[in-house]
Amino acid sequence: MTRQEEILKERLKKIEELLKLKINPYPYSYEKKNSCLELQEKYSRLKPGVITKDKAKTAGRVMIIRDIGKIVFVDLNDSSGKIQIQIQEGKTPKKQIDFFKKFIDNGDFIGVEGKIIKTKRGELTILAEKIELLSKNIAPLPEKWHGLVDKEERYRKRYLDLIMNPEVKEVFIKRTKIIDAIREFLNNRGYLEVDTPVLQSIYGGAAAKPFITHLNALNMKLYLRISNELYLKRLIVGGFERVYEFSKDFRNEGIDRTHNPEFTQIELYQAYSDYNDIMDLTEDLYLYVAKKVLGKTEFEYNGNKISLKKPWKRIKMVDLIKQYVKIDVMKMSEKELLDFAEKNNVKLKGKTKGMIIASIFEHFCEKYLIQPTFVIDHPEETTPLCKEKRDLKGFVERVEPYIAGMEIGNGYSELNDPVRQKILLEAQAQELRKGNEEANPYDEDFINALEYGMPPTGGIGLGIDRMVMLLTNSPSIRDVILFPFMKPLNEEKTE
Repeated sequence: MTRQEEILKERLKKIEELLKLKINPYPYSYEKKNSCLELQEKYSRLKPGVITKDKAKTAGRVMIIRDIGKIVFVDLNDSSGKIQIQIQEGKTPKKQIDFFKKFIDNGDFIGVEGKIIKTKRGELTILAEKIELLSKNIAPLPEKWHGLVDKEERYRKRYLDLIMNPEVKEVFIKRTKIIDAIREFLNNRGYLEVDTPVLQSIYGGAAAKPFITHLNALNMKLYLRISNELYLKRLIVGGFERVYEFSKDFRNEGIDRTHNPEFTQIELYQAYSDYNDIMDLTEDLYLYVAKKVLGKTEFEYNGNKISLKKPWKRIKMVDLIKQYVKIDVMKMSEKELLDFAEKNNVKLKGKTKGMIIASIFEHFCEKYLIQPTFVIDHPEETTPLCKEKRDLKGFVERVEPYIAGMEIGNGYSELNDPVRQKILLEAQAQELRKGNEEANPYDEDFINALEYGMPPTGGIGLGIDRMVMLLTNSPSIRDVILFPFMKPLNEEKTE
């Protein structure tokens, strides 16, 4: 029998004994009056050695028990922080001491009532007068979580990661604050938050392979959305001028440091604007969120000091290639570009001239874009949903903001010409039929919506997970998603 199995057996035996004593090891509720943080803040100026007459009543998980005979010290954690509990002969009722020593283990949830004191060492403490068991733990907590080097296990058992690592919890508290700050920023600018369908009969709005599902009630194939773009544009057609949505999107593609099959982004659309206005908005939004959440507009990420100060650099994709790759793609033929790409092992997104240019950019240039940079004016083949560049034939008014070598969004001067949009989406549908799994199907209703007229519009999708990565200095997208996708353990064992 392993030590873990022995502990499990011992704790199950304790539960049996509690039940014989008519003590419920899993009671229904507890009147918790004080949080650990509240007490720490309220008594922060209490001098060491002082015993107050103030009473506290709190609850949390037992993390550490230090039994030194006549005194037992307990570290108690709740969602707000930690406080010390002191159980002492002569000051804590004997029945309570006996109960604690016999039945309470690390990992248990308990409720504690007692006087507030500060030990001679300056530790704020509750001198326990009453202890209640609120939930009996039967699985032993890791003794040294930092000794477990398998990060996969931490992602897989996020609940245990959160128990043992308070700094992990702080990442997700900050994530919520980031989303709140974005919402506040947009609401203050007259944007309306909306909801659009996750299940779609026709998907679109991005170059991605969708997840497929089935609606039994109507016996029809459905897709999990890859983007909410086409629905939000329908709302602009309908008369809303500024809309946004925090959306869960799903893309059946690779998993790596910055990609998870299920991810969160915000998409927003603003009538009577173009991609220049959207770039201004993106700068302001990032600055607002950083100030609100971090209290500053400079932060460190992956060893680099990042400054969000305006203006962010704006540079054409072809000029970045000229700068970092030392070739002028505007003067090269399609064959010359293809030969260059093949010679340098560039993974191609397509074999047209524009797609080769975009592939060369991704292969060579992204890693250099550490400070906030807007990469503008992409080849027209990269998207069917964007307006042509006003002064550059073969290119479109598309922008991708980058920070720390990572693409954080994708925006356009939105195409609102229904005739041209129809031609481009029909071409996409043809590509899909030829086997391009990332091409879009033809959406007749969306074209019909545009035929009723959509005003000039600028839009962008910004990755929430990547924003959280940046503002919490987290190296992987799995560090900022509570439950990232993980391969089932049973499949791992059979490979």
